[in-house]
Amino acid sequence: MHFVIMGAGRVGASLAVQLDSMGHSVAVIDQDADAFRRLPSDFGGRRVTGLGFDRDSLRQAGIEDAYAFAAVSNGDNSNVIAARVVRETFGVKRVVARIYDPKRAKVYQRLGIPTVGTVRYTSTEMLRRMLPNVTDVVYADDNSQLQIVHEVVSEEWAGKKLKTFEDEYRTRVVYVRRQGQTLLANDALAFVENDEVFFAVAKEDRVLAVKALQRPPLPEEVNK
Repeated sequence: MHFVIMGAGRVGASLAVQLDSMGHSVAVIDQDADAFRRLPSDFGGRRVTGLGFDRDSLRQAGIEDAYAFAAVSNGDNSNVIAARVVRETFGVKRVVARIYDPKRAKVYQRLGIPTVGTVRYTSTEMLRRMLPNVTDVVYADDNSQLQIVHEVVSEEWAGKKLKTFEDEYRTRVVYVRRQGQTLLANDALAFVENDEVFFAVAKEDRVLAVKALQRPPLPEEVNK
């Protein structure tokens, strides 16, 4: 898969190196050519000097073939502009932006742009949002084999009630994070695109439940 990263700072370089080491195709965009010195000499990806929201620079980086895009420069405005251009102009669905201002982050979440704030910001968090089929076990009880799992819901689940997912996959949704707000689960609550769901599940059932959220609902689930 191909990934495009805007910003060759410490985190951008770390992301690029990790993706490159996984065997993925990577392109890094930065307006300062000197920033690429953070990338090791054996880095196999592309280095593009330019603005991350400039369409020509994005095309040079292969945005039209990109699976995901990360905007991790040191400017909130630049990151969000780039994220919107990539999503709205080039149709890349997996887009994530680094945001310093938590008030702005809530606004951008409402625009459908997942954000990662500096307080909890790490390259691992960015990777989790960029890569497919990566689940996040936030709590595991070895005695009971119970796990609390954090997963981003596939857009095809939008409009389906949480209870449908719970009944089909032997889970219990604890809460949903939506546009910067936390919603406690209830039987009437339905999923919305880009929801982050936190649910309890037995260790043996976790993989099946996670895969269910990463694909469109099955026909029997749609009818419920």
